[in-house]
Amino acid sequence: MLALEQPYVPSRAGLLDGTPVAALAMLAAAWGLALLALPAAAARGVGLAAAHGALLGAALAWTAPDPRRERWAPLEAALLLGAATLCARLLPGGAVAYLGVPAWLLRRRADWRAGGTEHARSALAGALFGLLLGAHLLVNASLTLGLRVRPAPIADLLGWLAYDLGANVLAAEACFRGGLFTRALQRWPFPAAAALSTAASVARYLVDPLLPHATGILAGATFYLALLGVGNCWLLVRHGSLAGPIAGGLLFFAAYRLLAR
Repeated sequence: MLALEQPYVPSRAGLLDGTPVAALAMLAAAWGLALLALPAAAARGVGLAAAHGALLGAALAWTAPDPRRERWAPLEAALLLGAATLCARLLPGGAVAYLGVPAWLLRRRADWRAGGTEHARSALAGALFGLLLGAHLLVNASLTLGLRVRPAPIADLLGWLAYDLGANVLAAEACFRGGLFTRALQRWPFPAAAALSTAASVARYLVDPLLPHATGILAGATFYLALLGVGNCWLLVRHGSLAGPIAGGLLFFAAYRLLAR
């Protein structure tokens, strides 16, 4: 009788339910051991693979129908990224190995595959957004911080693009937009969900040791990364596809990497 008198309210998973804690703890331990036992360059490589692998693995667990099936995904992603990092550092043109990571991710999550007109529209809108934001960054940085656009060999440009597509942008957008923002949007309005996702992604980039930590650069990075995060959240809601956020991130970081003092 109680079921007839009261409406059925389905249970809602917590914001971080299904997080692969054991795998993430193992990656953190491996990173700590690398810092203690390996040379600095090797430890940075382990840290890169562990950090991006953790983001990708968390994204898979948060978006899987059964998170338990993805409880070791962070370790798999970290191993792939570690192999790609070795190839990039030891082999000419080895950065192309990073492209194996999105291929692995697409095989694990068929619904993330780029295809169809809506995915194409999302990618086009994201590319335009990233291009405009990157162009504004180049102009503003040259006027306020004395930075300039530097010419770069085509091999370097392709290497940066492969790294961003296979690790940097892919991991951030999959985790903070495809995973965290999507979950938060089921609980809160868009402004709150976008604020949480954007704050997490900005924090991820600000702790990156590769980012120069001068005050002016940090302030500018916070501003542009916040715009990128909010814009990518809107693209995901508008088109329902990660193609747009990934395209936007790729174009923005392509512009960022052209800056030099």
